[in-house]
Amino acid sequence: MRRFWTQGPVNAQEHYVVSRTEEIADFIDRVEDGKYVVLFAPRQTGKTTFFQAALEMLAANNTDVPRPESALKLTYFPIQLNFDVYKNTSIADFYTNLYQDICEEIEHLFQRRGLTPPETLIQFLEDKTLTSHHDMRRFFRSLDRLLTPQKFVLIIDEFDGIPQAALSDFLHTLRHIYIAGKPRCPHSVGIIGVKSISQLNYDRSISPFNIQDEFHLPNFTLEQVQELLGQYTDEVGQTFVPEVIASIHKQTAGQPVLVNRFAQILTEELDIPKSEPITMAHFLKAHAQLLEEDNVNFTHLLTNIRKDPRFENLLMRIMARDEGVDFNLRSEIISELATYGVIARGADGMCEIVNPIYLYCILQAFKAIVNGLEEEYLTEENKEGFLDYLTPDEQINMELLLDNFRDFITRAGFRILQVPDTPQESVGRHLLLAYLDQFVKIIGGFMHIEVQTGRGRMDIIITYNQQKYIIETKIWRGDRRYQAGKKQLVTYLRSEGVTEGYYIVFDHREEPEPRVETETIEGLTIRSYIIPVLQEMSSKVQNTSETQ
Repeated sequence: MRRFWTQGPVNAQEHYVVSRTEEIADFIDRVEDGKYVVLFAPRQTGKTTFFQAALEMLAANNTDVPRPESALKLTYFPIQLNFDVYKNTSIADFYTNLYQDICEEIEHLFQRRGLTPPETLIQFLEDKTLTSHHDMRRFFRSLDRLLTPQKFVLIIDEFDGIPQAALSDFLHTLRHIYIAGKPRCPHSVGIIGVKSISQLNYDRSISPFNIQDEFHLPNFTLEQVQELLGQYTDEVGQTFVPEVIASIHKQTAGQPVLVNRFAQILTEELDIPKSEPITMAHFLKAHAQLLEEDNVNFTHLLTNIRKDPRFENLLMRIMARDEGVDFNLRSEIISELATYGVIARGADGMCEIVNPIYLYCILQAFKAIVNGLEEEYLTEENKEGFLDYLTPDEQINMELLLDNFRDFITRAGFRILQVPDTPQESVGRHLLLAYLDQFVKIIGGFMHIEVQTGRGRMDIIITYNQQKYIIETKIWRGDRRYQAGKKQLVTYLRSEGVTEGYYIVFDHREEPEPRVETETIEGLTIRSYIIPVLQEMSSKVQNTSETQ
């Protein structure tokens, strides 16, 4: 039986695989046109798997694999190299090993096709050596004559591993081959990596590869997630409730590894009987497990966002600003975070965190381990702690729970300014998440962030005893936006089939206006809070603190 896979490339014999027919057809069309294609995307986004599938199609010589409508018009000789192991080699060693790898891949492709290389090609490869980019240019020119009429296609994976000293001349040589015109060898080149050419070009000179054709490999669409999970259902018979599939796509935004990891947990680790459908109750357990685990994908994410102190400031601004942050790739910070797969361009041209799971991880990464105020969450009036906020029929009394949070912020006063390593504009949300997280863990519920936050909005979903509670949070940006936020919440509640919602706005003004109001809007109940967040310690308190 096949499995969902998260540890490296997938193949259709052992794993469930999204076909990506349209994307492969697009790439094949570019190969036919002889383009030199670049694809730079974060690790674990399916790049290697995609190109291996494209290479299989190119290598099959139009005979034994299904074709998209844009069938191949030419016969190709494609090979794939991996530069991952070249990083610390000298230029001479780089070209020596590059040549040996090319020879091995040429031999391997002949074997796969059940053919024997021509004697002239064998003799040529035995007699040739490479020590520089000049040798490489001449080698490709001679190889073209020996492979004609086949078109040589070169795919280079993990291109970031190229020795820095070899980068410029290597790319200049490919550029020289390209602009010389057709026929040429390589006929088409695919360069795959994490960093873009401009980011690899550390001397910041003019790009040596300005003929590149950029290729974008998108995350899975909802239909592709349905296709992937449907393969499991067809083989095993176990179905996914449609809401589960939609929720997986919404939480991951189709990020391939996260989608497969969700599926792994649901189909292998939760011990759900195969005779039962996979429901939202199972999804919530899998989601909670995913958020708490330490996997390679999250490690890459957190390592990248901690590389530069400026990243935290930008990410917090993206989450806090209703007006948004312009997705400007000419900004070095934005370009790097986009390359790492942390942010993307939203439909409105503004930055947004790529999916709610990453948003949750970012908030967790930048929140204080201990905020120093945990003892203030509850008062002596709470006889059973957080359990006081459960009703006799085992539901959450959200009104009392959030009233207490509002009172907690008041009790804490200036001490919220002393929460370590927390940007001031984000301190209210950090404290709310920490407060709710502790509550949810005590009662045995589930909490997650449900919607994208690129424009100052963050929705927190708590699920307990088959009931869903929705809290929308914002930062005060004026009464017009405050009122608009209520209508946004109403729209969201209706989409989720929930009749009550909670709206918390943190007010950072010097003269805030605390407010609590319950309204009926379009038949739904909205309870709103405007909670002041102190900007600075009062001089009286500060003087008292200094004299102690």
